[in-house]
Amino acid sequence: MEKGKITLTMIKPTAVKEHHVGDILAHIEHAGFKIIGLKMTQMPKEKAMVFYEVHKDKFFFDELVNFMKSGPVVVAILEKENAVKDFRELIGSTDPAEAEEGTIRKLFAKDKTHNAIHGSDSDENAVKEAWFFFSEMDQFRY
Repeated sequence: MEKGKITLTMIKPTAVKEHHVGDILAHIEHAGFKIIGLKMTQMPKEKAMVFYEVHKDKFFFDELVNFMKSGPVVVAILEKENAVKDFRELIGSTDPAEAEEGTIRKLFAKDKTHNAIHGSDSDENAVKEAWFFFSEMDQFRY
């Protein structure tokens, strides 16, 4: 994976449960991202704790882990120049009440905790997160 050209996204349990996967993926593709890895999975508590380890000392960690294990998620590796930066703009603020109109979180999120979608916050984390969910065999280039 080429650093700077990929990001990882995860459509979170509430958005999956409410049948927003297709609409969210359409927004992503219309914004010029190529989907180079895609799967639906469910994160057990231990995996959610590892994935969100960066937040382990924050007050919301337990609530986040419990939310992320509450149902299936759809995970994708996305490819585009300036992928992390452009994707963070596309998804909007973590708090949908503060997100700009037209962003994924403004359109599909319930609140700050149930914010519909995850996006990598750095090029380094994008690569790390992609390998967390996808083997080399699960990553495609076209």
